[in-house]
Amino acid sequence: MTKPSGDKDIATLGGGCFWCLEAVFAELKGVEKVESGYSGGLTENPTYQQVCAGLTGHDEVVQIRFDPEIISFKEILEVFFAIHDPTTLNRQGADVGTQYRSAIFYHTPEQKSIAAQVIKELNAAGTWKAPIVTEVAPLTAFYPAEDYHQVYYKNNPEQMYCQMVIAPKVTKFRKQFIDRLKK
Repeated sequence: MTKPSGDKDIATLGGGCFWCLEAVFAELKGVEKVESGYSGGLTENPTYQQVCAGLTGHDEVVQIRFDPEIISFKEILEVFFAIHDPTTLNRQGADVGTQYRSAIFYHTPEQKSIAAQVIKELNAAGTWKAPIVTEVAPLTAFYPAEDYHQVYYKNNPEQMYCQMVIAPKVTKFRKQFIDRLKK
C-alpha cells in the first residue's frame, strides 16, 4: 500500500546514549523531528533514573520522524549503523547495560524486513570484525524522555560528555555523510 504524498514515517532506534543519536539524526536531511525516549522494556512511563539503573528493560532510544520522499528507512539505517558499534552486546563505549543496547524497534513489517536485509548485507560485507548483535523487535511502546534530555547536545555543548563523546561522533558523521546534511 502506497502512502499519500506528504505522509511521514517514524523510526525508533537504540544505539547507546540517546543524546548521541539525537545529535546526529537532527542534522540529517529529511528528518523532521528527533525525540529521545525509552522503549523495549516492561515498565510504563519509566524515569531516566529507573532506566539507567537497569530496572525497566528499556533501551535509551530516539524516535525519528522523517519524510520518506527525501530519505528512506534504509538510508536512516545506513547512518544508524555507521554511528555506533552494533557488535557489542549491551554497551556502547563506556556506557554499559541493556539500556545501551543496539536495537531497531520496527513500526511495520516492511521496516522489519528492511532491517533484516541491511544487517545481512553488512555482515556479508564484513563491515565489522564481529557479527552484528542489533536487536530487531516490534515497537510496543515509546515513552518520551524527560524534557531536559531533549535537544541535549545543542543545549549543553560545554558539558564534558558532549565534548568528549558526542562532538567526535557528530564530526565523524558530518564528514561521512556531508551530502545528506541539512543546509
